[in-house]
Amino acid sequence: MSRVTVRTPVVRYRDGAFSSRSDTVAGEEPLEIRIGGEPFTTTMRTPGADIELVHGLLHAEGIIASRDDVRSARYCTGVGPDGRNTYNVLEVGLADAAAQARVRPRRQVTTSACGVCGAESIDAITRAGRYPPGRVELAPETIRALPGRLRAQQRTFRTTGGVHAAGLATAGGLVEQVREDVGRHNAMDKVIGAALLADRLPLVDRALVTSSRASFELVQKAVLAGAGMLVAVSAPSSLAVQLAQEAGLTLIGFTSASGFNIYSGAWRVVGATKADESLAGAGSAE
Repeated sequence: MSRVTVRTPVVRYRDGAFSSRSDTVAGEEPLEIRIGGEPFTTTMRTPGADIELVHGLLHAEGIIASRDDVRSARYCTGVGPDGRNTYNVLEVGLADAAAQARVRPRRQVTTSACGVCGAESIDAITRAGRYPPGRVELAPETIRALPGRLRAQQRTFRTTGGVHAAGLATAGGLVEQVREDVGRHNAMDKVIGAALLADRLPLVDRALVTSSRASFELVQKAVLAGAGMLVAVSAPSSLAVQLAQEAGLTLIGFTSASGFNIYSGAWRVVGATKADESLAGAGSAE
């Protein structure tokens, strides 16, 4: 049976002394995804919310656009020792031939760290976008509070210290639909997958929040989900900033109780428009 957390013995060194104890670590297991009976990919993930993860991943890959594109998603039985269900193989049935035609099997394992970078270029991603970016606007004090409110719902992180989280934020600062995983991309896929299953795409009135850095792939997922804002606890990459600028996404990084940096789309942050205008054209590559 898959487990979100696992207990393991450790030797701890503190204050000049060694001691033996048990510790809790985040679970990480492979999830093989099959489409129409054929292997599609295997991704390393923290067990839990697997159906949402698969919907989010297939949405990011451009294979599905809504929950109606998926006819079924179920765990395969008889694949483990003694025919037991390992809950690590998921069979997906697509609703029509058009969706099936978009499937391009991935032969490599997608690790919990690498994400899915299906598009070849920023232009390809912006062309593939189904929705215009949402228009949600947040006040500075609301943005500063988001990391703490996300952390407050990270149950697995509190016991392991080893997982990322993503969630949705309202204009009023409520953080909802929080999902955790050892991979930041998986956590984001779970959140977007949950929104897709609830018929809440595009994310016109929500910001996406992540406990990680803002990588190119996370910005890609936010753009394809129709989000207007992505708030990250850590730094963005240069390519993430470029994609956010060209796609019209508000990208915020280094977010903490003391402040944050706006890298694109400052107009969605209340009071930041004048500062954004003063910086127009000031960016440079070094």
